[in-house]
Amino acid sequence: MTPNWDDMRVFLAVAREESLSSAGRILKIDPATVGRRIARLEGSLDAQLFTKSQQGYILTTAGERLLDHGLQAEEAMRAAAGAVVGSTESLSGQIRIGAPDGSANYLLPQVCAKISDANPDLDIQILALPRIINLSRREADMAVTVSAPTAGKLLVQKVSDYKLHLVAAQDYLDRHAPIQTVEDLKAHRLIGYIPDMIFDRELDYLNDLGIDRVALASNSVPVQLRQAALGAGICVAHDFTLPFHPNLRRLLTDQVSLTRSFHLVRHQGDQRNERLNRFAQALTRGIRDEVARLEAEAGT
Repeated sequence: MTPNWDDMRVFLAVAREESLSSAGRILKIDPATVGRRIARLEGSLDAQLFTKSQQGYILTTAGERLLDHGLQAEEAMRAAAGAVVGSTESLSGQIRIGAPDGSANYLLPQVCAKISDANPDLDIQILALPRIINLSRREADMAVTVSAPTAGKLLVQKVSDYKLHLVAAQDYLDRHAPIQTVEDLKAHRLIGYIPDMIFDRELDYLNDLGIDRVALASNSVPVQLRQAALGAGICVAHDFTLPFHPNLRRLLTDQVSLTRSFHLVRHQGDQRNERLNRFAQALTRGIRDEVARLEAEAGT
């Protein structure tokens, strides 16, 4: 028996969320109904699609096979909707963007607010995660990344370069020994990422500076910056974050100046989706303009 699209939508939601209740919240139906729909789908296919574990609902081998076909069907439905919606002047529906929490906190809110102003019927969701977004499972429609992925059927577009520098609160600098060289950093408290949770080589800033100990660590950029702003130590900060933390001062700018790049990554199957193409254009333009504005305000 061929699954209907409604049942497939429920299956995809559970596969992504690994939870009946989370899938129900997304689909706006109660968890019991989600469970019944999955049971009905399993019955129609005569196959078990999930196993329940402490981690949640995990796909079986049969479920993994169905997932591939479900994602293809979803891409086809999105393309069809995009062809229709894209022909209108204003965007509508829902679009989810995945991003590292630095850009998700300091760039995307204002960029997405402007896009929302121009498209009042569009629902924009920002998925902020300190890890790589899994586009293959449709965690998001597109993702902002630091490194350009080289594997998978993906569309990759460079969006913008951005600068990073060492920073500390003036209060911290007043209470500690002067910092005149990179070597002086070893006598100071450093704030950075949890070493074994750095999900992208491009984020391993302190290791590149020869720093092998991080006294205060977090997998979250806003947490690191908050600690630095409170005078707890020195960290590497995106220059575009500094207007939000006016008490932070850049250090050793003539010796340490890092450049990284944002990329926009999308499903290859969406390249003919006019709706997502238009949104991607607005998003890349907005990120590029916002990085330039904030870096200029920071004095870069």
